[in-house]
Amino acid sequence: MHGLMLFYAAHPFWVWLAVAAIFLAVEVATGTGWLLWPAASAFLVGLLTLVAPLGLPVGLVLFAVLTIATTYLARRFLKPVLDAKNPDLNDPSLRLVGRDGEVLDAFVNGKGRVFVDGKEWAAVAPDGEPPAAGQKVLVVAVDGAVLTVK
Repeated sequence: MHGLMLFYAAHPFWVWLAVAAIFLAVEVATGTGWLLWPAASAFLVGLLTLVAPLGLPVGLVLFAVLTIATTYLARRFLKPVLDAKNPDLNDPSLRLVGRDGEVLDAFVNGKGRVFVDGKEWAAVAPDGEPPAAGQKVLVVAVDGAVLTVK
């Protein structure tokens, strides 16, 4: 224990960097999102020890305050951004809803082909008059690989 204290006294940056690396490794292994902020706080305290020599008590208090502040701010301001209302984060076909497209051929019996987002898609137009070739349409739903257009 005495050797660790001597090492900390001589090289506090490396100790804080090791603490940050441990938090980050556990965060990567678990993927919870909670340990990212203590890792960042430990890294910041390590950087501050390079600029101004901080004692162990000051470093621990600073680490605690930074951890609480960064965790609170991240949960307060990043959570609305990360919790998207759309369930389509990893489903590229659902991202097509609301996009404009162009009819490639005239629809027959409510079915045809459209060009949306750089690809050709099968499409259906359930209501009204079927769109003509070259007409602009709006994607309103996706069912597998078939788009519903208006």
